[in-house]
Amino acid sequence: MSNDYTTINCLSKHDGKEVRLAGWLYKGRSSGKVQFLVIRDGTGLCQCIVEKSKVPEELFTQLKHLGQESSLTVTGTVRADERSLGGYELAVTSAKIISPADGYPITPKSHGIDFLLRHRHLHFRSQRQWCIGKIRHTVIDAIRRFFNDNGFILIDTPILTATAGEEQQTLFEVDYFGSPLYLSQTGQLHLESAAMSFGKVYCFGPTFRAEKSKTRRHLTEFWMVEPEVAFIDLDGMLELAENFVSFIVACVLQNNKSELEALAADIASLEKIKPPFYRLTYTESVDILTSQKTVDFLAAQLKEFQNQKQQYETKITELETQQAGQIKQWQKDKIAAELIELRTVLAETNTKIENNPKHAALAAEFKWGKDLGGSDETIISQMHDKPVFVTHYPKEAKAFYMKADRENEKVVLNFDLLAPAGFGEIIGGSMREDDYDLLVARINNQGLKVEDYDWYLDLRRYGSVPHGGFGLGVERTIAWLTDQKHIRQCIPFPRMMDKVYI
Repeated sequence: MSNDYTTINCLSKHDGKEVRLAGWLYKGRSSGKVQFLVIRDGTGLCQCIVEKSKVPEELFTQLKHLGQESSLTVTGTVRADERSLGGYELAVTSAKIISPADGYPITPKSHGIDFLLRHRHLHFRSQRQWCIGKIRHTVIDAIRRFFNDNGFILIDTPILTATAGEEQQTLFEVDYFGSPLYLSQTGQLHLESAAMSFGKVYCFGPTFRAEKSKTRRHLTEFWMVEPEVAFIDLDGMLELAENFVSFIVACVLQNNKSELEALAADIASLEKIKPPFYRLTYTESVDILTSQKTVDFLAAQLKEFQNQKQQYETKITELETQQAGQIKQWQKDKIAAELIELRTVLAETNTKIENNPKHAALAAEFKWGKDLGGSDETIISQMHDKPVFVTHYPKEAKAFYMKADRENEKVVLNFDLLAPAGFGEIIGGSMREDDYDLLVARINNQGLKVEDYDWYLDLRRYGSVPHGGFGLGVERTIAWLTDQKHIRQCIPFPRMMDKVYI
């Protein structure tokens, strides 16, 4: 088969010319002597107009009964049309069916999340997942370009490790030829050794956490990028992080505007993402959570949720009335899809209404010394229109390797970066404890075995320097950029505590 095809994303270069497309039937409808076929080819969608008088009758009949996701080639003349997808359509003169499909399980109607997860291998073909996939590609490319262009060296850290980088209870244990090893929670500890050689390094790969959590922010397998820098301080880390995140956002805005629009993402808010970001200490965050300002904010938010609920219920009633009337089948299908979407949003709104008083109670009762929870992060991030750094958490709430503030030994020199609009933490980082004796004391204090970290302590024995780093979760970042409620939408094959399908 010769490769003389034009791709849909290049149709603007061929206005008025004859081209051949190769792709799959996304959807189609017939209007008497004219058929409207929407073809996708991996680069976009194109409406193809098939007039009965312009093609053989047998072909017209075959196309009329062609099932969704059948593969085909279509030849025709490109025409500019503002009403069409992408601004161009194809006036078909001929077509060839490559492989007809019948009974494709994922129709243009909406489906439940469990159904879509079981059919993830096919769900890739939907427009939502296609848009998210393209944005994910941009995010990953931006991550690599930022660090490669700023003097960082890529280090491939091991996935199988003998030591815990975070909480021991979230380790996945595997049998390694009769001995226990663990799937890596972080590349940080190994990356620190590389930073003592190259100065500025980063690792990028899958990360595993055995957290028994089913929240929208958790996966058991996810992707994380972790830079580590020698001879840096906390202010330097914050500046690096905000420049990094701003660069990712700028790349997505530049390369994926149409995908963001298709996903109804908040583009205006993303355009505000430029340094400097907001900065709060943990103590200031506690003051905010327990303040009257937060009480008033959550009360106003609850009223907004209740108003939204009423609007959704009214719209659902209107659509149900239309659906019961005398309308065409394609209109009924369209309404059915919209109803499923609205009922999903309504259910989410009801959950928000139910959780709002709980979040308010947790915030009002928050005590200094606890780690910030998901609801706390949500409240703080909802109260800011740009990302916000929270720094200087209590030492006892954080990992053993975080460096204590020499001016206040109760806190560590660390930070979380919270994405706005309630999306919460996308980055966690810290300065690393570079004093040998203090690090040994912290290891002992947390009940870890010093001998397991003997190699790690060597970094403090031989030329220790101030150094720090952070980790950015790719899926959480994409969820924020694309306004997705659950990060399972933001990874090709999600692994969750209670669900692994394929």
